[in-house]
Amino acid sequence: MKKIIVWSLIASLAGFLFGFDTVVISGADKKLQLLWHSSDTFHGTVVMGMALWGTVIGAIFGGIPTNKIGRKNTLLWIGILFFISAIGSAFANNPFVFAAFRFIGGLGVGASTIAAPAYISEIAPAKDRGKLVAFYQFNIVLGILIAFLSNYLLRDLGENSWRWMMGVQAIPAFIYSVFIFSIPESPRWLLSRNKDNEAKKVLQLIGLEADFEKMKEEIDIDNANVAFTNDHIFLKKYRTPLLLAFLIAFFNQLSGINAFLYYSNRIFQEAGLGESTALLSSIGIGIVNLIFTLLGVFLIDRLGRKVLMHIGSIGYIISLSLVAMAFFFHWQGIAVPIFLFLFIASHAIGQGAVIWVFISEIFPNHLRASGQAFGSTTHWILAAIIPSLIPFLFSSIGPGVVFLFFAIMMVFQLLFVFVLMPETKGISLEELSEKLIKR
Repeated sequence: MKKIIVWSLIASLAGFLFGFDTVVISGADKKLQLLWHSSDTFHGTVVMGMALWGTVIGAIFGGIPTNKIGRKNTLLWIGILFFISAIGSAFANNPFVFAAFRFIGGLGVGASTIAAPAYISEIAPAKDRGKLVAFYQFNIVLGILIAFLSNYLLRDLGENSWRWMMGVQAIPAFIYSVFIFSIPESPRWLLSRNKDNEAKKVLQLIGLEADFEKMKEEIDIDNANVAFTNDHIFLKKYRTPLLLAFLIAFFNQLSGINAFLYYSNRIFQEAGLGESTALLSSIGIGIVNLIFTLLGVFLIDRLGRKVLMHIGSIGYIISLSLVAMAFFFHWQGIAVPIFLFLFIASHAIGQGAVIWVFISEIFPNHLRASGQAFGSTTHWILAAIIPSLIPFLFSSIGPGVVFLFFAIMMVFQLLFVFVLMPETKGISLEELSEKLIKR
């Protein structure tokens, strides 16, 4: 079990780079708009939004290398993409070059949401799978916190401080890439490629060699289905896991989480806080996110995925409604940060802890990467569109209306969880496939 934990932690470091890459731009947001004299629309869609469109492409096509070259090799290439993006963004001399290198980093983010959860779910025992896959989310949150802290510490390095903010990510990207060499390939992927001896060696390393025959039999059945039926996730029999993956990803972004993370400084300044206070408040957001993610990781295999989603949905509705009221009634001072702390806590213990675990569980072995890609693509298309519109929406209809819309959408998420979402706690991946597939 110790080896599984170590390998899961190493693979989940892709989440650290994801979180860091997503949030580091918030410290450079206004500096870059002033430097390049960008309009709100250009700044939102090109300078800020291009990484998110890279993430969409990475999510759409990330399932291909994850299936073809393996989970481990894909994770290695993800580290290389993040390294190139960090160096290139730091040395960019115009918005288009900057956007191009941010796009490369986005490819890494999108692919990581497929390869890392798939890898961890395939090496983890059923009773610990939720906790181990949630390491990925924990590292996303840790990356977010370190990015906020890094931005704060580097803020006074002059007019080029944004270059240091963007470039420092090269260090963890390099370290992560080196660590990936120490993990084995997923035994389930090896079996799906008829590399039985290699799979058996990995299972022996983790003390699960007794499961070899059962796992091989189930994967052989999956492979036969592919060979004889041209199986794919859009067949009618897979509509339940497909719908579940779509809805959990859809509601994740309709909470406004990525819009908030990308523009946290701008939101705090809209609420009347100074720039330094806004940066400090962002660090507070990162700390709250980390604490409640740890709580979610602790509870996900105890209370289950569905209970955490209920808790998170109710917290979303309360906190987002309060944020909207704060902007409508011009509440100043500490009110907005407190409400947003509640918002991030609700996200961390609910959607944040659950989404990547849940999507990685609900598809059969031979379609896991494809299903993960579908859920991730839904997530990232919305994550690209919504934050790109934030500068325009704030200046046109105001932040109060925007946050009220997010609050209303979370009412619908609560209904989805209550009516449609199944509990997946403690059930093997193969049993879940049988339960959710309509034959």
